[in-house]
Amino acid sequence: MKQQKLKVMKRTITAIITILISLNVFSQTIIMGKVSEEKGDVLPGASAYLKGTYDGTTSNENGEFKFKTSKTGQFTLAVEFMGFEPFSRMLELKGDTIRINVELKEAFNQLNAVTITAGTFEAGDKKRAVTITPRDMVTTAGAAGDVYGALQSLPGTTTNGESGRLFVKGGDSEESQTYIDGALVSVPYNSSAPNMATRGRFSPFMFKGTMFSTGGYSAEYGQALSSVLLLNTNDMPEEDQLDLSFLMVGVEAAGTKKWNSGAITGTLSYNNLKPYMSLVPQNYHWTDEPESTNGAISFRQKTSKTGMFKFYSSLDNGSFTVSQKNLDAGGQLTDYKLANDNVFMNASWNDKLGEKWAISSAASFTNNKDDIHFDQTHVVKKIQANYLKSTLSYPFSEKFILKFGGELFAKTFSQDAQIGSEIHNNSFTNHTFSGFTEAQVYASSKFVTRIGARVEYSDYLNSFNFAPRLSTAYKISDKSQFSVAYGWFYQNPVDNYLLYTNRIKPERADHYTFSFQSSANDRTIKAELYYKDYRNLVKFTGGEFYLPTSYNNFGSGYAKGLDLFWRDKKSIKGGDYWISYSFVDAKRDYRNFPHEAIPSFTSKHNLSIVYKHWIGSLRSYPGVNFKYSSPRVYNDPNSSVFNGEKMLPYRSLDMSWSFLYRQNIIFYFAANNITGFKNEFGRTYASTPDVSGNYTSAAVEPSSNRFFVLGCFITLTRKGSANQLDKIN
Repeated sequence: MKQQKLKVMKRTITAIITILISLNVFSQTIIMGKVSEEKGDVLPGASAYLKGTYDGTTSNENGEFKFKTSKTGQFTLAVEFMGFEPFSRMLELKGDTIRINVELKEAFNQLNAVTITAGTFEAGDKKRAVTITPRDMVTTAGAAGDVYGALQSLPGTTTNGESGRLFVKGGDSEESQTYIDGALVSVPYNSSAPNMATRGRFSPFMFKGTMFSTGGYSAEYGQALSSVLLLNTNDMPEEDQLDLSFLMVGVEAAGTKKWNSGAITGTLSYNNLKPYMSLVPQNYHWTDEPESTNGAISFRQKTSKTGMFKFYSSLDNGSFTVSQKNLDAGGQLTDYKLANDNVFMNASWNDKLGEKWAISSAASFTNNKDDIHFDQTHVVKKIQANYLKSTLSYPFSEKFILKFGGELFAKTFSQDAQIGSEIHNNSFTNHTFSGFTEAQVYASSKFVTRIGARVEYSDYLNSFNFAPRLSTAYKISDKSQFSVAYGWFYQNPVDNYLLYTNRIKPERADHYTFSFQSSANDRTIKAELYYKDYRNLVKFTGGEFYLPTSYNNFGSGYAKGLDLFWRDKKSIKGGDYWISYSFVDAKRDYRNFPHEAIPSFTSKHNLSIVYKHWIGSLRSYPGVNFKYSSPRVYNDPNSSVFNGEKMLPYRSLDMSWSFLYRQNIIFYFAANNITGFKNEFGRTYASTPDVSGNYTSAAVEPSSNRFFVLGCFITLTRKGSANQLDKIN
């Protein structure tokens, strides 16, 4: 009896277990699907699981996944794959089969996100692909250690050998502005005589990075119709050091003292071109060759873990006397004597306020004086300029960053002229106030939009302007992207006009820029189309120059063109080359133009080919640079056609050689126009005709047909392994 009951009990337990197992199997839910990215490519190895459980699996090589679960009710399915945004969906589990296809979006990462490159050449930001480096600013043949000379090997620029300044995309040199650490440099070039080239005031060794924007730039920057050059100075040095520079034209010493949270650098230089000009033939007669002294102090101090304060101050003193033909006096030689004094101060502070707020403040002061004697004329020009700016930025999220701020441009310009017995004293003071705001919005890591606007008010001109700006970029692959930029840009008229009138308005240029850039395997290609529409340009009507009624804003113009850039650091072992080409079509009706015409500073075709090569066995870095600009136009008052004459094409083959004698000693040699191409920059004419009714003229030539530089750079440190190029790696 007991055995029979035991058998019945066993059968009952077995039946119950079987029923439970059957019920459990019956209640299992099958979850299956496929994981892919937005383009449709499958993602093998993606994790698919139910949150709060151990039920899940990974996708196979076809992106497919399948797993079972005994859970019932509502659970969340999660699908994750590195580099993509996680996916989740609420599911109702009730013992059936659920099929779901999952499309993952690429996760946003600002370091890998698209950047706006329209109209921009950057150097020094190691997080992004750049087209030039700070070292290029020093080692490019033909630059001769001049920042602006190096930039003239990039597309969008036109070489004006009689000026030396930047001329960008059919714009005048006065349409470009320079900023150091966010603060305006009101007088960025050394003073020079008419039709004689100048150089920038600052050494390229000062800077760790450069952004050269040739159009469509941020709403943060104004008072520039064509371009802005943003220079960022070096941060903290690694150790104390003494830099000694010996050149054919002068000497320089710079000493740096470092402490835990700061450093100070003092620089003193002296230049005298008399020994050099006595050896190299010159096209002009120099009574007193150019001579200058410069002293500078650079101070850097960390103010917090994220904060840095920088201060820079320089004092320049230079003079020369050169004999030029006075065409109004029968072409006799007349001394042009110039003495220049320049004081410049610059300060900046950057830090974080709390976890997200960031602040950037900058200020600069300029006091520049040119004392000029020419024939019976004595002119003293003075510029005193102050600049203040403060910017705040706040990231509401990784994809939305807001920046806003304000700035003040304050300038007093005076000109005291004594012409024979006549004395003319003129001056003006102008304050331009501006505010700007800008939002950078990432729709994804492949698409970004930057939208902003500026407002500007000039108290001297009693003028208020609103300037919208818009830029977008779309990444079509990991290495390639398109960028588009549009905006209005305003700039106050030149000082020589504002001396006599405040009845004119700021000039305006509208920019339209379309750019393609691709960088891969140390090769970069960039192509850019642009159009600039000039409005409200100032015209001189031909009346008396000192009458306010002789000026109006009826001028206009345009500039359009194509810029191409190719750089290759991969194909030739040890070699590095780039090719720049620009096509410019520009016309204007402004200043004293009788009608719309091509301006004399614009060349239709511009080409630069740069090659550099590291020769390890010789510890040398030679380079060459060939530059060509098609003939520019100039005006012959003896002709009935305005700007109807053409100059010779500009050609120059330049070379440089850097020799690392020791790790801390560099010998440097450079030569411009080594083949002796004949370059002339049109002709200059007398202001009045001679007795036969003709305007006499003389060719505008470079100071010399060739220019040579030979120098030695020595760096002294405790380690003994540093050199001056290390500061700009």
